[in-house]
Amino acid sequence: MTVSPQPYEVIQLVVRTFREFGGDVREAWDVDQTILVGGGSYRGRSYRADGLMAMWLIDVGIIQFYSAEGDMLRTVNLFERVEAQRIAA
Repeated sequence: MTVSPQPYEVIQLVVRTFREFGGDVREAWDVDQTILVGGGSYRGRSYRADGLMAMWLIDVGIIQFYSAEGDMLRTVNLFERVEAQRIAA
């Protein structure tokens, strides 16, 4: 069973990952969020802080992390991550 992650779970992952890549991010409030809409539907969110960027693509269940230069740093499959966490609990 695949379960979609909640926005608060995703922002926690973003904060931890931005810190891992050297971002000065202490909490969710340090991250600028933008809701992405296309064709009248909610498509995802983008996150920016301290020169780093992440994009959560809702339909495919991934979040991609980018450096200030636009290099992709990491891709995380959120469907697998959430499913594994819920099974373990």
